[in-house]
Amino acid sequence: MKKRLAIVIVVLAVLFGGIFGWKAFVGHKMAEMMAHMHRPPATVSTATAKSETWHAKTFAVGTLSAVQGTNLMAQIAGDVTHIDFHSGEYVKAGQRLLQIDDSTQRAQLDHDLAQMHLAQVNLERTRKLIAHHAASQAQLDTDKATLASARAAVASDRATLTKLNIRAPFGGHLGVRKVSLGEYVSVNTPLVDLQSWNPLYVNFTVPQSEIASVEAGTPVEVTVNAYPGKVFKGKVHALGSAVDAATRQLDVQAVIQNPDQKLRPGMFARVNVVGKVPMPVVVVPNTALAYNTYGDYVYVVESKQEQGKTVKVAVQRKVEPGLERGELVQIKSGIKPGDVVVTAGQVKLHNGAAVAINNSVKP
Repeated sequence: MKKRLAIVIVVLAVLFGGIFGWKAFVGHKMAEMMAHMHRPPATVSTATAKSETWHAKTFAVGTLSAVQGTNLMAQIAGDVTHIDFHSGEYVKAGQRLLQIDDSTQRAQLDHDLAQMHLAQVNLERTRKLIAHHAASQAQLDTDKATLASARAAVASDRATLTKLNIRAPFGGHLGVRKVSLGEYVSVNTPLVDLQSWNPLYVNFTVPQSEIASVEAGTPVEVTVNAYPGKVFKGKVHALGSAVDAATRQLDVQAVIQNPDQKLRPGMFARVNVVGKVPMPVVVVPNTALAYNTYGDYVYVVESKQEQGKTVKVAVQRKVEPGLERGELVQIKSGIKPGDVVVTAGQVKLHNGAAVAINNSVKP
């Protein structure tokens, strides 16, 4: 019995030993084969780091406003008798826009003109009498005062008529009409908005640390989300007289040209204040930057010898990014002009991975 058990154990040991030995042998051969196989190179797109001259820029957010803009209002109450404009049209300075009923004021003007004429006649008569010593100096002074008062009344009537005949104080674009023909308007009733669109102000603030880089005449670049990629250029027009003690910000006003009249007062704007002193920078496409918990890095393509052949490999380099301009980013350290960096395909790479360059497809 014991002899049979021993034979079974020996047979099983030989059987399992053979199986595990064969698996070990096959695994060893597979490892040798894989060790001699080369992973195919990863296809990537590349760009060359280059040197450029940039101006430092201070970023701010601001609001566009009209150099001339107002909401026209009624100064005297009355009924609207004429409307001589259409909503949204352009009007010239001095063009009549709206007429408020002036019949009472015209009647008053006629009355005061008659009184002025009478005062003038009385004054002339008194002067003739004075020449013949038939009137007193007091009468002459009274007649002069009466004439001056009559002239003032006439001037007041004409001023009132001018206020009832509402005209454009400057050339610009009208908004939406807010009153109708025959409507009674009271004092300070809004009639229509009038705005001049070219040029425009852009009002923004900068921190006190940037005051030295901003002065009258400093260039600015303005962008708005209504026109992506479009840059409107202008210059600083005026600076605030004091820094806000609560925010430590300085008010800045710039003037930008708007010849195509694409911009409108009230729009939100992003403003870049362009520094005066140019600086040399090394730039790469911003798609070359990669990120991880250890910092920013790029893959630089380098050549090396392997088994007598020259192959291209991607080498990971830690970099310090700086300013951005459109699709380019400044690299303060880590690469130099002329270095070839990977701009697409980084997810397939590791440090030292072989690469094949294909720039026919842009990232």
